[in-house]
Amino acid sequence: MPLQRPHPNAARPRRLQRWFPILSWGRHYHRDQFTGDLLAAGIVKLMLIPQSLAYALLAGLPPQAGLYASMLPLLAYAVLGSSRTLAVGPAAVTSLMTAAAVGQVAASGSVGYWDAALLLALLSGLMLTAMGLLRLGFIANYLSHPVISGFISASGVLIATGQAKHLLGIPASGDTLPELLPALWHGLPQTNGHALAIGLAALAFLWWSRRRLKPLLLHAGIGPRLADALAKAGPVAAIAATTVAVWYWDLATAHGVRVVGEVPQGLPPFTPPTGNPALWTQLAELVVPALLLSVVGFVESISVGQTLAAKRRQRVEPDQELVALGASNVAAAFNGGLPVTGGFSRSVVNFDAGAQTPAAGIYTAAGIAVATLLFTPLLHHLPQATLAATIIVAVLSLVDLDMLRRTWRYSRFDFTVVAATLATTLLAGVEMGLVAGVGLALVLHLYRSSRPHIAVVGQVPGTEHFRNVLRHPVRTGPRVLGLRIDESLYFANARYLEDRINDAVAAQGELRHVVLQCSAINDIDASALESLEAIEARLREADIQLHLSEVKGPVMDRLSRTPFLAHLGGRIHLSHYQAIAELAPDSLA
Repeated sequence: MPLQRPHPNAARPRRLQRWFPILSWGRHYHRDQFTGDLLAAGIVKLMLIPQSLAYALLAGLPPQAGLYASMLPLLAYAVLGSSRTLAVGPAAVTSLMTAAAVGQVAASGSVGYWDAALLLALLSGLMLTAMGLLRLGFIANYLSHPVISGFISASGVLIATGQAKHLLGIPASGDTLPELLPALWHGLPQTNGHALAIGLAALAFLWWSRRRLKPLLLHAGIGPRLADALAKAGPVAAIAATTVAVWYWDLATAHGVRVVGEVPQGLPPFTPPTGNPALWTQLAELVVPALLLSVVGFVESISVGQTLAAKRRQRVEPDQELVALGASNVAAAFNGGLPVTGGFSRSVVNFDAGAQTPAAGIYTAAGIAVATLLFTPLLHHLPQATLAATIIVAVLSLVDLDMLRRTWRYSRFDFTVVAATLATTLLAGVEMGLVAGVGLALVLHLYRSSRPHIAVVGQVPGTEHFRNVLRHPVRTGPRVLGLRIDESLYFANARYLEDRINDAVAAQGELRHVVLQCSAINDIDASALESLEAIEARLREADIQLHLSEVKGPVMDRLSRTPFLAHLGGRIHLSHYQAIAELAPDSLA
């Protein structure tokens, strides 16, 4: 039977599913998935509403901006996202970065401030989408864990410190600790006792409910899923109780407790974020912050997305995630929101609550839309101190100062990166902290790779293995020098190899052969090749032959296309043992 060629249009559904994952899971959607998604949406909605309000205020925006950013972006991600359980919305670190970036181009509280935030979301969305289309998802690999850990921990400290003004009920401003701490100190005499009492009570309750409420409910005989849902509703309970207290005793008017105020009822208009032409003159000032915001949001999102996907043996596509997050931010820009990303805490709650598909995000968005239509008047008396307590409890879980101790014990280089990122973020702000951390990590990486570990190796007696003479009892001979290079050779470390070989030759007067064990070399660039040629010529003049052993196939393929092998005085040996057996058999045990 003759083979049939596939129809040229047969690959189109696969391409569409790649760019629109909803076509993959949507066609097989069934009742059990609907039940799990609906329950997860109900739990996440309880968590997302207070977080959205709080993070909007953290970004310096009206509270409704957080609600608006929790609707259309969730729909966009449900259509384009490759993670089944990632929950998109405003997040603590991105909200802090939004406030820092927008504060440079507009005054907080002004109409231009919100317009600038929308433009920032648009720029971030377009950048993320472009990076996804260009398949730049690998950039997440270039932000080391020490950089991210130091940056997020410092951001958590800054956020918690900045929210102290709402707990105290005093005016204070600043983006760094040197600005925030003096402002808080000078404002202490103006502390509003009623606001402080509300904030501390909410803080204590939220801290207790996060750690103790679920075990208590389980002990009372409540089912695990319901107990988890009730525990996650802790912020909602705190908001309801303190709002009723402020309304009942009229604390806003009688005692000056700051409240959220009027939150517009109804859905936001779908309008382009270009209503203020003056902002376009400041576009250049938002480009770099938008890029940093995009990278940080993507790294946070892909980290939690891949972690949760691995637990269910699912797969997350980084490039598709860039496109999905880009579309989510563009949607937020056209819907009156603020920059969004995949939040860690919300996504974990979504996963634990049993979400099966991104449809859970659609149901969450629908629930928030209903709340925005019907219940926003109830938020008028919500004290800002309660929202501050919600933020503080959420962000303190991100602070990992023990990372300093762990990296100090393991790697001084990584400790330097963590400490520098942490200190710079606290003292100079989030943008400078991230840039400094990434820059220092790259500089230290280049420094380490420019001084690769080069070991003199000898034979382990009775075996064909060769190990570092400084770490193992091995045999060596005076006529042969074996060097193992534990790094690829490139322009930055080629000269270091030359110096090491020159020093070794000067120290061994009887030397006749140098064998480079290349088992750890994955690449040799043009500069390193020139260094090898110079080393070979220098050794030949000293009546010493250069040999290579255990050269990897791809490296050998590239060397074979150059004159180096033809001019090599020594040989290429399959193994280091064979090289020594041929050149100095008397040195073997």
